[in-house]
Amino acid sequence: MRMDERKQKVLAAIVQDYIIGGEPVGSRSIARRYNLGVSPATIRNEMADLEEMGLLEQPHTSAGRIPSDYGYRYYVDCLMAPEELTAAEKEYIQRRYKQKMHEFEQMLEETARLISEMTAYTAVALGPNQKKAYLEQVQILPVQLSGKALLIAVTSTGLVEHRLFTIPDNTTEEDLQRLSKYLNDSLQGKVVEDIHRSILQDLYQEVIDQRELCNQVLEILRQVLALEGSKKIYLEGAFNILSQPEFKDLERVKKLLAFLEKEDALRRVFASTPEKGLSIRIGQENKHEGIDRCTVVTIDYNVEGKVAGKLGLLGPTRMQYSRVISVMNCIADCLSRSLQQFYR
Repeated sequence: MRMDERKQKVLAAIVQDYIIGGEPVGSRSIARRYNLGVSPATIRNEMADLEEMGLLEQPHTSAGRIPSDYGYRYYVDCLMAPEELTAAEKEYIQRRYKQKMHEFEQMLEETARLISEMTAYTAVALGPNQKKAYLEQVQILPVQLSGKALLIAVTSTGLVEHRLFTIPDNTTEEDLQRLSKYLNDSLQGKVVEDIHRSILQDLYQEVIDQRELCNQVLEILRQVLALEGSKKIYLEGAFNILSQPEFKDLERVKKLLAFLEKEDALRRVFASTPEKGLSIRIGQENKHEGIDRCTVVTIDYNVEGKVAGKLGLLGPTRMQYSRVISVMNCIADCLSRSLQQFYR
């Protein structure tokens, strides 16, 4: 859509004013708060044109206008100025990732919590989808003088999972090496979701003389490879969005809460964005019932240049887009760097 500079300035002013105040914006308010160099009457005419173009809506009989979904879309794509986080905010985010977090899951939980805290919206973090990964290598290493061994599984996504477990008293280092070889010969290169119990049972028959050890290892391997699940969801700030004035309507609240309770729906919405990097879907661009008046923001987090998973945010269409983008970019970057400890 082609739009002259004055209309762009009026639209940007209305979007910014409405994001801050949450009330329909009139021409006199724009003339008073923004130095556009034109009269309220001229602004009023521009507002009427923008409404006719589908960029503004008039919710009541008053002269005030609010942005439409299309108006937000144009603002985000064409008019929005980037908002830098303060040095203190960046330092705070970095400091949160310097805490001792020894588990991958703990880091994703902390990430969702941090997004929610920094934006006051509802945040989601999705773990890597290991079902589509394939197993590259398995190793079982003895831990000297402890009666324990360390199982290490490496997948094609680069994720390294490790589990420490107690081994039977009569287990030798050669037993662990032999079992590692059987595991690699049987499972190497197989997609995680294709590693079924039948394959594991065949493996069990190969090492029947080490029944107890084999049982332990296979159970750990099932857990590590998440054979019975898929991408885990970490949700924080579920009620944050309900504090927004747009969600005073009880029916809207019921639909939104129903959506947040459905893990499959959450996974579809936040994992399905085809775009790499950052994606913003506004209002009616979200087809799922309950969030068609919300904005969904997602961003990839990466390890060694490979997409490892997604972070997401759910808020009203009247969202502080510029700040949200800066927060999401900063957190995704910090998470990606911190995750190196769990990857090769």
